[in-house]
Amino acid sequence: MHMSSIPFGITDWSEVESTEHKGEAGLALWRTRQFGGVRVRMVEYSAGYVSDHWCAKGHILLCVGGELHTELGDGRTFTLRPGMSYQVADNAEPHRSHTSVGARLFIVD
Repeated sequence: MHMSSIPFGITDWSEVESTEHKGEAGLALWRTRQFGGVRVRMVEYSAGYVSDHWCAKGHILLCVGGELHTELGDGRTFTLRPGMSYQVADNAEPHRSHTSVGARLFIVD
């Protein structure tokens, strides 16, 4: 990721319009800002959310609320709780997530 030509700014995430993304079960609400080639999102997964796809996109992801379970293509699983993060490169390790209680995430990709 290369960040350039991004002036200083503040985002009030409560003022960013959300878009709905359905999973295999549950839904995700994305509040998205784009800064050049950098996408920044505040994402809220509903309780019972299950991803409907394997993702190969790289992310830096911070759990700010709830609990998120992430499975990698090789079968390993990880659980994030508030204050925990993960990072993965583009096309490095396919991953998909689910949550029974809901989760709130801050994601940069």
